[in-house]
Amino acid sequence: MEFLTLYELTMVGPHVRTSFGSAAKLRLVALVALLTVFGGMFGFMAIENMNPFDALYMTVITLSTVGFSEVTPLTHAGRFFVVILIGFGVAIAASLAALMGQQVLEGHFQSLVTRRKMENRLKKMSGHYIIAGFGRVGRQVAKEFQAKGVPCVVIEQSETSADQIMAQGVVTMQGDATDDEVLLSAGIERAHTLISTLPEEAQNVYLTLTARYMNPKLKIIARADFEDGEKKLTRAGADHVIIPHVLGGIRMAKAALQPHVVDFMQMASMGDEGLLVEELLVPDDSSLVGKSLVDSKLKQTYGITIIGVKQPGARMNINPKAETILNGQDVIVMIGGEDDLERFGRDIGDR
Repeated sequence: MEFLTLYELTMVGPHVRTSFGSAAKLRLVALVALLTVFGGMFGFMAIENMNPFDALYMTVITLSTVGFSEVTPLTHAGRFFVVILIGFGVAIAASLAALMGQQVLEGHFQSLVTRRKMENRLKKMSGHYIIAGFGRVGRQVAKEFQAKGVPCVVIEQSETSADQIMAQGVVTMQGDATDDEVLLSAGIERAHTLISTLPEEAQNVYLTLTARYMNPKLKIIARADFEDGEKKLTRAGADHVIIPHVLGGIRMAKAALQPHVVDFMQMASMGDEGLLVEELLVPDDSSLVGKSLVDSKLKQTYGITIIGVKQPGARMNINPKAETILNGQDVIVMIGGEDDLERFGRDIGDR
């Protein structure tokens, strides 16, 4: 391989960038370096009649240009071969330096571009969801939001994790979620909901207090490890408190005692077989206002079933009677096929 060809493969011309990635270039240069070492050995063995060890020694000191003494005086042919070998060594060293510098610069530049895009997207977001912490719980929440196309922002303290999250296309803020400046940068004043999944319960309590002060209308869902933490978070201003190990234990018990019920709940929550459970706010100008469930004929028209009705300031009415009257700002919980729910949402004007 000629020096010009090696240079063309390792420099950053547009055509070369398209054909070879940086990792592939590094592998290619490493292969050329290895072949050069073997070529140097065989050259010294053939030209100067050296044994393999002496030939390797001469090849290494020649390529590295350290200038140690020669094993034996070289002939004119041997000296000419050394000149060629040194040229290869310099070319390989320059190529390696250029590639490593290119990788560092490209990685830094790509990171800056990604962060700038994230900042621009965040400035335009309103009514979004903020996920504080990207552990096992936060990761699952973000996954569900991505699947449903819900606008969300992840706040993660670890810079490495934040870069990985950004690489997945999720808007990410790197920093401490309990810091006021970080929350403001995440758009806490414009957000719809905060989901606090920080690993320490005290952090979740502090974040809940801070977020509630910064946005009194914010909906806050917080994670607790124990029942005592649930009380603290509720007093701090959390609207909903989730204890993952309690929910997991209940589900495991039901799976043992009532496996078919668990299968049904999983199908409804995960959308298997096109079956979904959704909630919808009844607008004040909806045709449903003032009608009973039986008169609304939702089952006959849309094939959906109302399994819960929540009036403002009241508890959820589970399995409401057919005579239940719907009012504006009521929240109805429905179960039905995905297409039927979508059609109903479009007709009622809330989606």
